[in-house]
Amino acid sequence: MNNAQSWQWPETEWRGHVNRVRAGQSLIHPDPAQRWKGGARAAVLLSFDSDHETPSLRDGETSPGRMAQGEYGARAGVPRILELLRRYESPASFYIPAVCALLRPDEVPTYVEQGHEVAVHGWIHERNTLLTHEQELDLLGRATDVLHRQAGIRPVGIRTPSWDFSDSTLDVIRELGFIYDSSLMADDEPYEILADGAQTGIVEIPVEWIRDDAPYLMMDRFTGLRPYMPPRQLLQIWKDEFDAAYAEGGVFQLTMHPHIIGHRSRLMILAELMDHIRSHNDVWITTHADLAAHVASRLTTRTTIS
Repeated sequence: MNNAQSWQWPETEWRGHVNRVRAGQSLIHPDPAQRWKGGARAAVLLSFDSDHETPSLRDGETSPGRMAQGEYGARAGVPRILELLRRYESPASFYIPAVCALLRPDEVPTYVEQGHEVAVHGWIHERNTLLTHEQELDLLGRATDVLHRQAGIRPVGIRTPSWDFSDSTLDVIRELGFIYDSSLMADDEPYEILADGAQTGIVEIPVEWIRDDAPYLMMDRFTGLRPYMPPRQLLQIWKDEFDAAYAEGGVFQLTMHPHIIGHRSRLMILAELMDHIRSHNDVWITTHADLAAHVASRLTTRTTIS
């Protein structure tokens, strides 16, 4: 193991870390009129990480209180979210740890029956940066198999737990044959992931903490983690994010959690956001999988970096 300080690294080392997993070519069409399906001005991607009890289980926090907080997401949050999506005729992507799917075998089929995508989100919301390549491959492989059985179709996408990438994650994603990932943050628009400067053919649909409910609304009574923003202030941030994406002809991607956004006062702002989005008649609301398939044709251009 190299114990040298980062300022002592040779150029090959710091350059190697930077280039290990890197953003390649943008995958959006340069002509806005040809960019999105049906000539839409912008694309909207709603996603929900149905973590439920797993972040607590992962950390060995098994008190009934912790379990109840997670149970709320499945028991109260998910039905409200599905009703809202039905009302606005909006398909969405649900990323669910396999343990959650096994706890409630009807949850994944319900998502699929209502026209939504189901994608991989780890086994038990594990911290993949602590795993070996073999452990990460085993957990994600088993998670994929669980969702395949329950959904009736094999997931094509992955969102890593906590948006973490280990040194092995990209290799595992390639080994398992995923078409896209949605865990990285190198752009606002979809791009191809490069591995050590070489193309992978994997679409990245970027996420961002600005467009995630957790940083604003999470609560932990034993730490300094507290909701610091009223939901209606958060609504304005997300409206501004959508408006900017619409003005640029880009993607507005949003990440939410049933146990966080699924509370009554918070779901109200999602409904208001959808009212705002639906006031534009040239917006394509779609799943991450459909967007990845749409932009995949742009992968034909070969690029490398050094």
